[in-house]
Amino acid sequence: MRSVVLLLLGAHLAYAGTHSMKYFYTAVSGDIDFPEFTVVGLVDDGQFVYFDSNTMKAVPKTEWIEKNMKADYWDTEAQKFIGSHQVFRNNIQVAKDRFNQSKSTGVHTWQMMYGCELNDDGTTAGYLQYGYDGADFVSLDKSTLTYTAANPQAVITKHKWEALGTEAAYQKTYLENECIEWVKKYVGYGKDTLERKVSPQVSLLQKDPSSPVSCHATGFFPSGVKISWQKNGQDHDEDVDLGELLSNEDGTFQKSSTLRVTPDEWKNNRFSCVVEHQDKTIRKTEDDIITNFGNSVPIAIIVGAVAAIVLVIVIGVVGYLVYQKKKGFKPV
Repeated sequence: MRSVVLLLLGAHLAYAGTHSMKYFYTAVSGDIDFPEFTVVGLVDDGQFVYFDSNTMKAVPKTEWIEKNMKADYWDTEAQKFIGSHQVFRNNIQVAKDRFNQSKSTGVHTWQMMYGCELNDDGTTAGYLQYGYDGADFVSLDKSTLTYTAANPQAVITKHKWEALGTEAAYQKTYLENECIEWVKKYVGYGKDTLERKVSPQVSLLQKDPSSPVSCHATGFFPSGVKISWQKNGQDHDEDVDLGELLSNEDGTFQKSSTLRVTPDEWKNNRFSCVVEHQDKTIRKTEDDIITNFGNSVPIAIIVGAVAAIVLVIVIGVVGYLVYQKKKGFKPV
């Protein structure tokens, strides 16, 4: 069977001074070698709960959540996710019909994401998005209590949900109130873990003199980090590929940014990578490059990168997620 990796498209990241909670729900149809339905919940970008349609169980993924939530919490979560599974399965078929794919036997995905953020100054943010086959489908506009359709096929859904009258208002209320209360509760439970500060280890990596240069930051917490390049002391954002945020096995994070310039441009200019995390700034220049051109890249970096890729594949089978109403999800 074919395997599928679903990226966390459009995922919101929590930055310094921010605590967040988000959920990713994904339903998949077709020839797949992983569960038909998965749910991943994250607090401050670290996974704390997992569910799939094979086990039908909500599983704690951190010590602090397992320690503080009793069995009835996990049973309730599992039943909620089981109900969502059935609705999402139907939504895939509806979406296939909208895109004239009703007879398709290929792999299709219905992805949903919702979450909220609490800043140190007391301000909050919330979002809810839906996607089909890895592309935007429809999203909630909290300011107007309407839905934004990303393509013609989503217009029917937009009108249907808006016609309900109270759907958008209910979701807005949840995102701005109940969701924030859960963030406060979870951060209180996991304070020692979630409010720790760990600075990144930064390396400049290059395979050989003609290869791109990668600025790799790893081992940092919380997840908010900025990686930028400078050319002769000035900000430089051309020919730069910014990588995704990845999780390490120990709960910290890693991220990289790759600069692609010609050997002559690199030789004739002074490039530097600047990594900003919390109140610390780390700068790396050509003198700090680690290369396997006659040398070997440190094994710790290789092991960390491989472990993070494995973790992101597990989490990557989920994408956009949606808020679950008390009466269950509304079909498309």
